[in-house]
Amino acid sequence: MTTSLDGRRILVTGAATGIGAAAVEVLSGAGARVVGTYHRTPPPDTADVSWLQCDVRDAAAVDAMVQQAAGQLGGLDVLLHAAGLWQPGIPGQLTGEDIDSLVDTNLKATVFTNQAAYAVMRGSGGGRIINFGSAESVMGSPISAVYAATKGAVSAWTRSAARAWAAENVSVLALAPAVQTPGADRLRTFLGPDAAGFLDEQLKSSIPLGGALGDPSRDLGPALVFFCSEGSHFMTGQLVAVDGGLVMLGG
Repeated sequence: MTTSLDGRRILVTGAATGIGAAAVEVLSGAGARVVGTYHRTPPPDTADVSWLQCDVRDAAAVDAMVQQAAGQLGGLDVLLHAAGLWQPGIPGQLTGEDIDSLVDTNLKATVFTNQAAYAVMRGSGGGRIINFGSAESVMGSPISAVYAATKGAVSAWTRSAARAWAAENVSVLALAPAVQTPGADRLRTFLGPDAAGFLDEQLKSSIPLGGALGDPSRDLGPALVFFCSEGSHFMTGQLVAVDGGLVMLGG
């Protein structure tokens, strides 16, 4: 068994910032050939990484982007779909626009990117698709309810796609990390300095390993390498928490 990524062909969406940016650095450093996507934020000048601009909410644009990425890489072994958005949403105060925005960004984009990757992988012996769920979809959230709902839908979609595509050797997983991201920064801004301090105190007691959000590269990166490698070939349909023990999933 190995977790080497030498020669693995990986497409990372939402790769200009946050988890996606950390993934590009870690996966390319582990030997993978990586194409990253960005929407509005200019990507970093990263050696040995190709960049494609794409609005992952646009199905036709996604299909074209995945075909282009697969053409550059000579195929596609892994899709790491890191594009997504956290935004506040308090039950009782939600508008249709609030709901539509997150459904488009978090759910539709997941379906679009997954289907486009599957269309490439099914004809070339299989592959792996990795989505991102959230602890909030498990625990619920009184301040980001639609975000939690869309991430719950991502988990359900992941299980459904895993069942549908397993016969063609395409596995589908979802990760639920608890790491520092731009979304975590937006949460602190939304809460304000006083409440943000209270949040940090809560994290100290609720995350057994370390008492704080993890670092995307140091704490999540090794898990990304594993799940993008052949070492995870017998896993599919799971929501896997990489969160220092914040949410202890299981029976």
